[in-house]
Amino acid sequence: MRIAVIGTGYVGLVTGACLAHQGHVVTCVDTDAEKLARLRQGVCPLYEPGLDAMVSRGLKANRLHFVGDTAVAVAEAEVVFICVGTPTQAAGGEADLGQVRTAAVEIAAALRRFTVVAVKSTVPVGTGDEVEALIRRRRPDADVAVVSNPEFLREGTAVGDCQKPDRIIVGTGDARARDVMARLYAPLTSTGAPLVVTDRRSAELVKYTANALLAIKIAFINEIADLSEAVGADVEDVAHGVGLDPRIGPGALRPGPGYGGSCFPKDSAALLTTSQRAGAALRILAAAVEANTRRKQGLVDRIARAAGGLTNKTVTLLGLTFKADTDDLREAASLTLAPALLKAGAAVRAYDPKGMAEARRLLPGVEMCTDPYAACWGSDLAVVLTEWPQFAALDLARLRKTMRSPALVDLRNLIDPATAVRSGFSYAGIGRHLPAELEKARAETGRGIVPMATTGAPV
Repeated sequence: MRIAVIGTGYVGLVTGACLAHQGHVVTCVDTDAEKLARLRQGVCPLYEPGLDAMVSRGLKANRLHFVGDTAVAVAEAEVVFICVGTPTQAAGGEADLGQVRTAAVEIAAALRRFTVVAVKSTVPVGTGDEVEALIRRRRPDADVAVVSNPEFLREGTAVGDCQKPDRIIVGTGDARARDVMARLYAPLTSTGAPLVVTDRRSAELVKYTANALLAIKIAFINEIADLSEAVGADVEDVAHGVGLDPRIGPGALRPGPGYGGSCFPKDSAALLTTSQRAGAALRILAAAVEANTRRKQGLVDRIARAAGGLTNKTVTLLGLTFKADTDDLREAASLTLAPALLKAGAAVRAYDPKGMAEARRLLPGVEMCTDPYAACWGSDLAVVLTEWPQFAALDLARLRKTMRSPALVDLRNLIDPATAVRSGFSYAGIGRHLPAELEKARAETGRGIVPMATTGAPV
């Protein structure tokens, strides 16, 4: 099938490359000439494991193309995907649909045959109706069906998610559109991916509901982590035991510095705005958003307690992106934490395997370093902020020798506490108590786990 993809951001580029890999002929559209030139050379503008190789294969197979003219892509396409950004508006939590509307107008002008316009951008309920109205006003003669086809890509695993989706949601009441989308996704449904066809508004709400539930789970396990600290339980054991319940599952039950990224904060805000306008309050989601905000704001207090104050201290941040296996800093905890640490009088150094280029722009005043050991040189405190696997494999004895004060705050529970203590560190995790095996280590080293919720003095 011939496919057009409007937008070569995260969703558009992954979608286009994966559809080309599945055998379709895909033409991706973008307005950035420099970006298009690089994409034609196989150079991706973002880091996502496996994406570079998939783009290169699509180019070599002549199934993946990049153009700047929407009309060229749309004229022969059977399906046109709208994959443009829907950022949160500056005022309030409403999604900005400006790029979606522009894409709809440009698509309308280029339609030549029966075409399915699939909205893959995350949009508020009812946006499909608006897109269809825009197209029909400008092209009353157009033979077109607008469907909702939300994406469920996770940064860091997006290529695999696209190739082996756990579900494909298509929102349409048009039989022809349903058949076209079924043919499009036949390479995936033939290997077991479920295709769920529903009405357009329900499909739009599926995406928001999924992200809202995940945000709620993250916010809730973080509060359970605080409770674990207060009562002497271990949140890792709690989360494992709870996650074995098939009604709950282990996903999104990892305590940490709070959720971030391009989806959960934006989509939660947009869904709350939708609920307010509809007069159907989402009180649980509102509480989760508030809890997540408090979580990020409270990180400075946690770190200050572990460091015994921040004035004239040097703090090293290990990880800056909102999660591992991405270069994305959108809504990352580092964007809240680093400026607050600087304001509190600390010097801040940092290292991230993939996020340094963007961090230099977004975090002025933070010293960016070449590796984790260089970042910790002369530091009073190291903070594991992102769950990059290489931080779990740090040589703690070597790290200890680089630091002025051997203190470690592990906001991802990535490092084994016993190993940290035996290497000479005072250790502070999230929701972890002092297990029996650390009692001996504490006696041997004079150090132990710093109780985050109470005092900065080692136990």
